[in-house]
Amino acid sequence: MMPAHTPSPAHVAEATHGRWRQALAAAHSPIGQTAFRSVAADAPVPASPAHVPAAAQPLQGWLVSVKDLFDVQGQITAAGSLALADAPVATQHAGAVQRLLDAGAHLVGRTHMVEFAFSGMGCNPHFPPLWAVDACHAPRGALFRALAAEHVSGGSSSGAALSVAIGAADIGLGSDTGGSIRIPAAFNGLVGFKSTQALVPLDGALPLSPTLDTACAITRDVRSAIRAHEALAARTVTRSPAPLSAWRLAVVRNYFCEGLDATTQTAFTRSLDVLRQAGARITVLDCPPLDRLAEMARLGSFAAAESYAWHQPLLAEKALMYDPRVRQRIEAGAAMSAADYLRLHALRRAWQAQMAQALGGFDAVLSPTVAITAPLHAQVAPGAARDGAFFQANAQVLRNTSAINMLDGCAISIPCHAPQELPVGLMLWHGAGHDDAILNIALLAEAALAHQWSGESHEP
Repeated sequence: MMPAHTPSPAHVAEATHGRWRQALAAAHSPIGQTAFRSVAADAPVPASPAHVPAAAQPLQGWLVSVKDLFDVQGQITAAGSLALADAPVATQHAGAVQRLLDAGAHLVGRTHMVEFAFSGMGCNPHFPPLWAVDACHAPRGALFRALAAEHVSGGSSSGAALSVAIGAADIGLGSDTGGSIRIPAAFNGLVGFKSTQALVPLDGALPLSPTLDTACAITRDVRSAIRAHEALAARTVTRSPAPLSAWRLAVVRNYFCEGLDATTQTAFTRSLDVLRQAGARITVLDCPPLDRLAEMARLGSFAAAESYAWHQPLLAEKALMYDPRVRQRIEAGAAMSAADYLRLHALRRAWQAQMAQALGGFDAVLSPTVAITAPLHAQVAPGAARDGAFFQANAQVLRNTSAINMLDGCAISIPCHAPQELPVGLMLWHGAGHDDAILNIALLAEAALAHQWSGESHEP
C-alpha cells in the first residue's frame, strides 16, 4: 500500500517501477505463467502528485490483473474460450476496468479463468491447470505456501486469485455469479469481496447471468478489499469505530453448516471461538426461508437460461470448441420455459423479502465460504471419466456462495485456517446494501483471527 504522506514524483516513479519489476518477475515465473493469459509489456508511467492529488488517484502504484471476461481496449476478450479467439478487439475498457485505471491503478495482465465463468472449480481443458496455494500462512520471506498436493485453484476467477497470491497483482479483478470471487479466495488463503450487485458497472463484461453477475475483486487483506471496492463502486465506505462486541452476529445452522468436511468444520468452529474471545456476540439459529432454495432450483437456473440466450448463436457455429462440461451446463438452459423463468424471478423476490425479515436483527451472518476444502485436481480434471465427481464437487463448492447471489447480498471471504491446514474461508454476509457493515466487521474479524497465530495485537 502507498504511504499516507505525499511523496515526491521521483519517489513515486522509483516505487512504481520497483513494484512493476517485482510483478513481472512473478507473472513470468512458472506458476505465474499458469495464471496469466497475457502480461503487459510496457512499464507504467506514474502520474505526478503535483498534478494529480492523492485523493483523486487512491490506487496510484497499485497493480491490477484483469479476468479474461472484461474488455481491455485493444485486446480480445476470450472469456477463457477458444471459440472467441478470433473475436474483434475491444474498442474501450470495461466500466470496472476504467474505474480502476481512473483511480491510478496499472494493468499488469489478463488472467486465465474457467471457460465462460461457468464453474467454481477452476478447471479449463484449453489451458494448463492452476494449483491452489496458501497466501495466508506463507513461510518467512515468501508470499505464499505451496500445498503438498495439487488442489484445484477454485473458479471461475482462478487466475485472478493466483495473480494476487504470487505477488503479480495487488488487485485481481474478477466476477462473481455464484461464488467466483469468494471460492478462489477461500482456496488460496486470500480475501474476496462480493458487493451488492448494482454498485459496480458491468458494461464491457461478457455475461454469464445478468441477473446474478457482480464485478468485484480479490486482494490479500480486507483493507485492500475496501480500497478496491471504493474504486470499483466510486463510493466511500463509511468506517465505524465500533468494537467487535457492538455488532450483532449470527450463525445459521441449517443449509450453510451442513455437510462440512472435517477441516472446514474444525476451522469454522475454531474461528467462532476466537471471535467470541475477542468480544463477538454470536447467535446461533435456524433460518427456515433457506429451505425454499431447493424449490427455486427445481424451476431451473438463471445462469443456464441467460447464458444459453447469449451463447445460442455461437454454439450453432462452434459447439465443438467449448469445454464439454461448460457446454452441457449452458445447453441445459434451453429446457427452461419463459413461464418458469418469470416464476423464478417472482419466487426470488419473495424469498429475498423473507430472508430480510429473518435476518433483520443482525448486522452480519457467519458461515464457511465453501463446505469443503479444494478438491484434488486429479479427481475432477477434464475428462468424461471424472464428470460425475466433477459435478458433485462443483455443487458442493458453489452451495454456500451461490445462495448469496440469489439473495443479491454482499459477502466477504477471509482466511480462517491454521498453518499447515488446507485453506478455508470464513464468509461474512448479509442482504443488499449491507456492504459497509460487512467490511467493517471483516476488518475486526481479520485482526482477531490473525492475532491467534501471531500472538501480537493486530489493529484493524
